[in-house]
Amino acid sequence: MSAHESRYSWGGDEHLVVQISEAMSLEANFKAMAMASALDQDRAAGIIDICPSNASLLVRFDPDLIAPTEVERLVREAEASVALSTKQELETRIFELPVWYDDPFTNETGARFRDRHQTPDKNDLEFAAMENDLPDAEAFIRAHEGSPWFTSMVGFVAGLPFLFQMVPQERQLEVPKYLRPRTDTPKLTIGHGGCFTAIYSVRGAGGYQMFGITPVPIFDPEQKLVDFKDFMIFFKPGDIVKFRRVDEAEYTRILAEVEAGVYVYKQAPVTFVLEEFLADPDAYNARLLEVLYGN
Repeated sequence: MSAHESRYSWGGDEHLVVQISEAMSLEANFKAMAMASALDQDRAAGIIDICPSNASLLVRFDPDLIAPTEVERLVREAEASVALSTKQELETRIFELPVWYDDPFTNETGARFRDRHQTPDKNDLEFAAMENDLPDAEAFIRAHEGSPWFTSMVGFVAGLPFLFQMVPQERQLEVPKYLRPRTDTPKLTIGHGGCFTAIYSVRGAGGYQMFGITPVPIFDPEQKLVDFKDFMIFFKPGDIVKFRRVDEAEYTRILAEVEAGVYVYKQAPVTFVLEEFLADPDAYNARLLEVLYGN
């Protein structure tokens, strides 16, 4: 597959899969979301689901209502219309996510599974620092919280976001997954595998390196908090996230607000323009943070 040629394939008789790129990039992710939006704006009868992913798009359809050839025609038409667009922008939001890095919960869990890890004598943060040629875990934490992250997709388990670091490629943090997955991961763990950070919405198995834990929910089936009044899942594709380091005392204080039902996410609406970000990522990120923090 060339750098600009998408691969179309069929998943059984109800799914069309479009692989836009073999590598994740904001450009590929934007194209997937733009194609999904174009298909959804004038959704044809018989198309059931339109699911953009990191660098691909899946369309589920009812073959009794729409022919597969017609589905492919519509998707290719959407791809062509996206290619003609002169400006790629997204109405979205930026919000803050507090993180207690190097916390005892993920460290204790990691210690129970060192036989499945590349470096049994180090914790996950120390390993991540080594993999990224950083002097220590503290330097890795600064790099992780130092720039915003873009939500490229939501899925795998309920509400779990995949986040792509908004820095030039040569500065992106990359860490391999565990050699063998764990059978346990604390709820709301901040994990990382490959180039993606993810947040475990529920407790369960996992193979991503564990860096910390957040006190705020991202999946609230009871919709207790005001930020979940419209939907039980908080993250949406295209969301921009700024991690903010907190200590144990602040973690405990925020957790109490969550349990009392009064916690409110710090967030602000933004128009994200891909071309402007690519032209100068650091300056663009600074402007995004000014919107969030009002400086």
